[in-house]
Formats: sequence, C-alpha cells, structure tokens
Amino acid sequence: MKENLLLEQSLNFASEIIKLQKFLLKEKKETIISKQIIRSATSIGANINEANYASSKPDFISKFHIALKECAETEYWIRLLEKSDFINCEYAENLLTKCLSLKKMLVSSLNTVKAKM
Repeated sequence: MKENLLLEQSLNFASEIIKLQKFLLKEKKETIISKQIIRSATSIGANINEANYASSKPDFISKFHIALKECAETEYWIRLLEKSDFINCEYAENLLTKCLSLKKMLVSSLNTVKAKM
C-alpha cells in the first residue's frame, strides 16, 4: 500500500517538474539543467514502478536505491536552479519539500524491506 502512495506522489512530482521544464525552456531559455532535472525527476517514479515488478527482494531494493539516488540528484538541480536565480526561493522550497518527502518515503520503504530480509 505504501508503494502505491509513493508511486502516486512520484508521478505528481514528475508532473510538476515537467511543468518546470516547460517554464525554463520558454521563459528562461535554459536547456541544460532543464534536461538534467527532467531525467532525474521522472526516473524516480519509473524506478519505483519497476520495483513493483521486481523478480526478487534484492532486485526491489536495487530499484528503490536507484530511485533514491535520482531523488538526491533532483534535489541538487532544484537547489542549483534556485541559487542561479532561475526559480524563486518560494517555488524552490515547495519543490524541495515534495522531493524530500519522496526521499523519506523511499528510505523508510528500504529500511522496512531490509528489516524483513
């Protein structure tokens, strides 16, 4: 059940990042970071979804670890966009809150699965 909530939140977060990328491309003419953040943010949910079809617990753990690493990378890009004045502080904080929430859920899920092994 927790993975479904995690998948739903990762999908919503990726959707927000897609909107951010559209803004960056259209309004700021920024292409490099927008490509990086779209890749990492959409990869979070893709790996969570793939983990739901894992062939084993180690495979599941591996996919969740990848999702966690992509989440950390996305956090970096959000911070860089804010620090470089591509997005304002308030918007960055909103995205970071959602990103960090995903990170906490991933860590919690990983700890639960590892404890059961």
